[in-house]
Parts: sequence; C-alpha cells; structure tokens
Amino acid sequence: MANTRSAKKMVRKIAARTEVNKARRSRVRTYVRKVEEAIAAGDKSAAQDALRVAQPELMRAVTKGVMHKNTSSRKVSRLSARVNAMG
Repeated sequence: MANTRSAKKMVRKIAARTEVNKARRSRVRTYVRKVEEAIAAGDKSAAQDALRVAQPELMRAVTKGVMHKNTSSRKVSRLSARVNAMG
C-alpha cells in the first residue's frame, strides 16, 4: 500500500483516470456493436450510418490515449470492408 502523501495521491489519480478510460472504452464498444448489429441484420444503410458515427468515436479514443492508433484504424478498416461487402 502507498505510504507517502504523493503515492496516495497517485493512487487516487489512477483510480479516477481508470474510471474515465473505462467509460470511453465502453462508449467505443457500444458504437462498434451498433455497426455489427446493423451488418448482422443485413441493413446496409443503417450499417453505413452507424459506421459514420462510430469512426470519429474510435479516433477520439486514440487522442484520449485509450486505444492505439493502429488498433483504431484496423477496426475502422475491417468494419468498412464488412459494410462495403454487403449486397
């Protein structure tokens, strides 16, 4: 356990940051899930709309330090390919 005042403060800061990051990660997953559900339903226009909304959210996770840039780009790329492959 933390002994010094600064170490105790860091524990509090890390806990607060973890909560924020958890919320951001959850938000990204929700947007990605909406795209995947639209793909599963076979609704191309809904999938395109969901992807259009999810893309900036994925990139925002990068700027906030929740996700690596390549991870976000890979997810966008794969979702885009699946949406474009729809009839």
